[in-house]
Amino acid sequence: MAVWLVTGGAGFIGSNFIYFLLKTYPGDRVICFDALTYCGNLKTLDRAMADSRFVFIQGDITDPAAVNLCFEAHKPDYVVNFAAESHVDRSIRQPDIFIKTNVSGVQVLMDACRTYGCGRFHQVSTDEVYGDLPLDRPDLKFTEESPLQPSSPYSASKASADLLVQAYFRTFKLPVSISRCSNNYGPFHFPEKLIPLTITNALHDKRLPVYGDGQNVRDWLYVNDHCRAIDMIVRSGKPGSLFNVGGGSEYANISIVGLILEKLNKPQSLIEFVADRHGHDLRYAIDASKIRSELGWEPLCGFDEGINQTLDWYLNNKDWWCRLVADG
Repeated sequence: MAVWLVTGGAGFIGSNFIYFLLKTYPGDRVICFDALTYCGNLKTLDRAMADSRFVFIQGDITDPAAVNLCFEAHKPDYVVNFAAESHVDRSIRQPDIFIKTNVSGVQVLMDACRTYGCGRFHQVSTDEVYGDLPLDRPDLKFTEESPLQPSSPYSASKASADLLVQAYFRTFKLPVSISRCSNNYGPFHFPEKLIPLTITNALHDKRLPVYGDGQNVRDWLYVNDHCRAIDMIVRSGKPGSLFNVGGGSEYANISIVGLILEKLNKPQSLIEFVADRHGHDLRYAIDASKIRSELGWEPLCGFDEGINQTLDWYLNNKDWWCRLVADG
């Protein structure tokens, strides 16, 4: 029986990972450690709370005392860090919060792993650490060897954390791994990001803000495929390893918005082009050949299937997101 510590588990990807673990490994225990900031939602974990194998602890990863108390009490075998400030626009307004959580918090967690012993510390990173790719070169993709060229305070903080994780592996021999994923989508996605914002606004017949001309391209990965990838990396990836995880589904932002409107039978006239974001990356594209060849991972959910499942979830779980939209 393994004990998993999932930080940031009340957020989007972390909560999906918790449900993946509880379903996939009936003998394992899962500890969720989350500060419950604006994008952490305890209601997301309602089903997990009913499971005797699950424990929730409210705490901040930048607080060494709280983190050490958690490690002392539960002695996790695996630590998977989802806890992060992640919204680019917010990082432009308040960079200091991102540095504190996304860099200092990672250091606190790894120090606890060293103190109490841990079979694996896994850092969940992002393809945004690579910067962007030109729109006119569809042949180019990010590999694990691509240089780090972050464009925003958010991506710079994630790149900094990745370097710190690699340094702890080399200096302290801490068993670590890193995954850099493309844009995730699916259930429990906080409605400030493109896909859930488009869905929730469209259902309320509200304007849909699209940056610039909407031609910026992202590679979309269904969240359950990401959860599978992390599990495989933690259990089978070599200590010190780094893997790119991508869905292989590239779409321009305007195409995503138009597709969702079409599926919801809403007019395209809801689209409203707004001033572009500062330093807005043009295109992300992941080369996931390493995780395919070394671990045998493949995305199982294509974009059309995934977006239909996501739409169904938001249509059937209005009680989850309507309050969030109202509070925002």
